[in-house]
Amino acid sequence: MSNDCKRAYITTPIYYVNDVPHIGHAYTTIIADTLARYSRLIGLQTLFLTGTDEHGQKIQEAAQKRGKTPQAYADEISGKFKTLWDAFDISYDKFIRTTDEQHQKGVQKAFEIMYDKGDIYKDNYEGFYCVSCESFFTKTQLIDEQFCPDCGKPTSIVKEESYFFKLSKYEDQLLAWYADKDKCVLPKAKKNEVINFVKQGLHDLSITRTSFDWGVKLPESMNDPKHVMYVWLDALMNYITALGYGSDEKNLHFWPATVHLVGKDILRFHAIYWPAFLMSLDLPLPKHIGAHGWWTRNGEKMSKSKGNVVDPAEVAQAYGLENFRYFLMREVPFGQDGDFSQKALIDRVNSDLSNDLGNLLNRIIGMSGKYSDFLVDSKDILAYHKKEIDTAEKIIEKLPSFIYDLQLNRYLEELWKILTIANQSIAMYEPWVKIKEGKTEEALALVALVANLLAKVTIKLSPVMPKTCATISKSLGFVITHDSYQKYIVNKELLDTFTMTKVPPLFPKIEEELLKAPEPVATQEKKKEPKQEEGIITIDQFFQTKLKIGTILEASEVAKSDRLLQLKVDLGEEKPRQIIAGIKEFYTPESLINTQVCVVSNLKPAKIMGNLSEGMLLAAKDKSGLSLIRPESSKKNGTPVG
Repeated sequence: MSNDCKRAYITTPIYYVNDVPHIGHAYTTIIADTLARYSRLIGLQTLFLTGTDEHGQKIQEAAQKRGKTPQAYADEISGKFKTLWDAFDISYDKFIRTTDEQHQKGVQKAFEIMYDKGDIYKDNYEGFYCVSCESFFTKTQLIDEQFCPDCGKPTSIVKEESYFFKLSKYEDQLLAWYADKDKCVLPKAKKNEVINFVKQGLHDLSITRTSFDWGVKLPESMNDPKHVMYVWLDALMNYITALGYGSDEKNLHFWPATVHLVGKDILRFHAIYWPAFLMSLDLPLPKHIGAHGWWTRNGEKMSKSKGNVVDPAEVAQAYGLENFRYFLMREVPFGQDGDFSQKALIDRVNSDLSNDLGNLLNRIIGMSGKYSDFLVDSKDILAYHKKEIDTAEKIIEKLPSFIYDLQLNRYLEELWKILTIANQSIAMYEPWVKIKEGKTEEALALVALVANLLAKVTIKLSPVMPKTCATISKSLGFVITHDSYQKYIVNKELLDTFTMTKVPPLFPKIEEELLKAPEPVATQEKKKEPKQEEGIITIDQFFQTKLKIGTILEASEVAKSDRLLQLKVDLGEEKPRQIIAGIKEFYTPESLINTQVCVVSNLKPAKIMGNLSEGMLLAAKDKSGLSLIRPESSKKNGTPVG
């Protein structure tokens, strides 16, 4: 995204009020907050939207179980989200609720427009409905003709009168959009999944229900009061009703969205249904829809029964909010699943933040105090250290491309290279030796170099760690604003002469885990459950394993191994996976090239004899030998098995 575009519109999904906030909610929201803060920093007029999704059968049932009205229940849970984001200093500009009157009016207006256009019609519906996902499925989409293909829970047959949206009408237009806009869905592997889904053919979408009443009513002009709108039609419209669509449209100039951030489980709704609705309304499509992965804890799926759900408020309180923000942005590439462990968080704090960042500031304070009474002057930097400054500037020039492409971990990796330059420069030029040799000018130029490198890093890091960076910049004699961004980043100026301000160490080393290990939750219901037969798994456990068809592109022997082969396998993703397989005894590398295999695709990557392995092949072995499990006929790479 270039600075020629004067506005940025950043959104989180609106969070469903069936449960309290967890680490996944915090991850999405902190990414969005980082993007919004970055957009403001570079001078864009920015609007950052978050909020809660409060309608639907699932909410009505949850409220009934608790003896509350749906509105009272929604008020309670929505309040918890807002309270947490305020405590986290999330810089949202608007917090929308789908129970807001303005939102409901906008949704009703959209329904009328689509109906008048002929994109909505009335018919009878009979199909399989998943209450948990608030989604309809055809029989062919179900697992074992019963279970939801998304969450694995049982579906129920729904027979009722319904209004339908002509989703099938927009199939070709959607495919044309995906082809024309390379980065409309990120990462690319997720975009390919969406394209493959659409190519299988789209069915018209049931968009109203009559079996419950907790939802947005149809417009009065329809004269059909028993219908309420499908929760996803209602929810998706929030991105434009928040801008005043259907009422006061003064902020509608922010549309289209710069980035919609969503979890991968709701990508289909955002990358297929939502663009089709917008096409029907003759509105522009969003620039980027980014789908992130899920979080596990210590390699295990989080669940209440295990007691291992990560409470973001507890983590932030124990380890510091800004440390937590950095960990979430740095630890995992966007789009991939991430694993939360206290060890990984502690390693990031002690290594990246304490050793590389905090210690660098301490060294500048110490050297400037000892050599020049804390005075830092940039006048001689280019005479002695132009190479280091030029190298840092080249790194900085690459950074913007990572932001709106949602490669925030790469953004931080590249930024940290400048800290490496700074720390290595101190070791290389040894200013304490220069002082002893009487080369005071060279020593002070080195101190100024390091201060300037840290200043540039601090400005670029501020969207991720705003309060920490404000403290560092104050110590370096300036304030982080759009003006200082223009001066030191865009115009590449050096710091004016200033006096360093002492600050206490920002990142004290963490010696031990600060949160108690999770304990399984013992419930009365669980105690009454019959003992599970050994070796038997539940349907939920089965669906945790993802199997895909892939084609072997390359195969070679692993050095010094009698049994391992190194394979490059195309799973229909952005790039091939490397898989290390113990099949050398049964297959030659040449015999495997361009053949198809079945791959366990969601295994945590592991190193085998020093080689990264990103999956596992399925095979059967008995006395007669080993055989790879293969499809009977050729399948498209990435085709799921199950």
